[in-house]
Amino acid sequence: MPTSEAPEERLRKFKYRGRDASMRRQQRIAVSLELRKAKKDEQSLKRRNITDVSPDASEQQTKRTVSLTLQEIINGVNASDPELCFQATQAARKMLSREKNPPLKLIVDAGLIPRLVEFLKSSLHPRLQLEAAWALTNIASGTSDLTRAVVDGGAIQPLVELLSSPHMTVCEQAVWALGNIAGDGPKFRDDVILSDAIPHLLTLVSSSIPVTFLRNITWTLSNLCRNKNPYPSDHAVKQMLPALFHLLWHPDEEVLSDTCWALSYLTDGCDTRIGQVVDTGVLPRLVELMSSSELNVLTPSLRTVGNIVTGTDHQTQLALDAGILAVLPQLLTHPRSSIQKEAAWALSNVAAGPRQHIQQLIACGVLPPLVAVLENGEFKVQKEAVWTVANFTTGGTVDQLIQLVQAGVLEPLINLLTIPDTKIVLIILDILFFILQAAEKISQKENMCLLIEGLGGIDRIEALQLHENRQIALTALNITERHFSEEEETGTTLPARDQGHEFLKHLTNTYQSSTTPKSGTRP
Repeated sequence: MPTSEAPEERLRKFKYRGRDASMRRQQRIAVSLELRKAKKDEQSLKRRNITDVSPDASEQQTKRTVSLTLQEIINGVNASDPELCFQATQAARKMLSREKNPPLKLIVDAGLIPRLVEFLKSSLHPRLQLEAAWALTNIASGTSDLTRAVVDGGAIQPLVELLSSPHMTVCEQAVWALGNIAGDGPKFRDDVILSDAIPHLLTLVSSSIPVTFLRNITWTLSNLCRNKNPYPSDHAVKQMLPALFHLLWHPDEEVLSDTCWALSYLTDGCDTRIGQVVDTGVLPRLVELMSSSELNVLTPSLRTVGNIVTGTDHQTQLALDAGILAVLPQLLTHPRSSIQKEAAWALSNVAAGPRQHIQQLIACGVLPPLVAVLENGEFKVQKEAVWTVANFTTGGTVDQLIQLVQAGVLEPLINLLTIPDTKIVLIILDILFFILQAAEKISQKENMCLLIEGLGGIDRIEALQLHENRQIALTALNITERHFSEEEETGTTLPARDQGHEFLKHLTNTYQSSTTPKSGTRP
């Protein structure tokens, strides 16, 4: 009873195991698209510096409030006197640092970018370099067109050179500007990488710098890991991974957050990409961070581990060995539904592995919280839980399926047959079909049919024969005719709802007696 074939893009991303490929492949279509769209409140691509206090203490001695019109700024920026250039550039920067409606495009249209880029090279005037870098940072925080204007103005290389500036505030502002440029997309990210920014950034990571500066560097490194059409070069990734492993042990939560986001971007891809990250030995630390009480650390560490278990069985086993199953079941009960969803998504990909992985899921006690999510979770979480059960049923043994039924999975699945999401309804019908097939193999189909009927399943499956979606209607009809037709009825009394536990016990005992070797015989 496979459902419809999945698009090619998803087939490349899905961790496929077993014979019922099309059903299991579906796990990664909508899910990966939803989860991969990094929300702006999770990690920002660009950041504007709106600080109203100059970070350079030396400036405080000569600082005067200078309020200039746009024309005065244009005249001052184009003057030959460095002091006039400084005052005009500072006035422009302050306009660009307004919290609301900064005139980014106005400054670009005034033709100031070429002069600001020139000021980046004024090593004899570090205050001017700072103001120019700050102004360019804020322009690059805008739309792609504005970022392109900064890049086309030739800013990348001078900004990279400022990473070696002896003035820390100038250096930090250059880091920030490069982070905004790299965050715009893969093209400008690669331009920054090709300008040899990474070695300079890594030198700064290993130096003694304030934590606020390190946060900016880590965020910029994460933007250099971001985007996958194309991915950052293999060489760039290999350069950054040792530093990211080092940063993963930093005590500051913002540094940890951006480090985990960087790793999540690097693992969002093929098995080879995942392997590069796993081979650094990060998994035990990532599992530790999955227990963090800070959402901005928990979310990206969970995302990274979720990516890793979409990889090979070996990569998934390494994640299991690192202890992910000691944490994931607990995350199904997390107060945030977004965390529940990602935990269920990760579990679904573990369940898509071999039977040994499914057995480890059972052993860690995941079934009770999984059933609870199916019963009471938000719908977006219930969908991921359905996928977990789907992978479980298509890859598990008969004994494992019986344990799934014993955990109480049938009732919430049957209740979900009334939802409007046609894809999930089809998957649930497939799950029921596989469970009935498993029961048939051990001559327990009649008992399983009675159990499903006692939960109201037959009525709902029959109602779906009239569904407007043709595939749902045909699938429901096929299940009814094959497993619930009148010809198959034998007059067996339907068990009462409160007898369900005893009924399941009977089913289990019957299965065990049929599989246990007789005394004195060789198993």
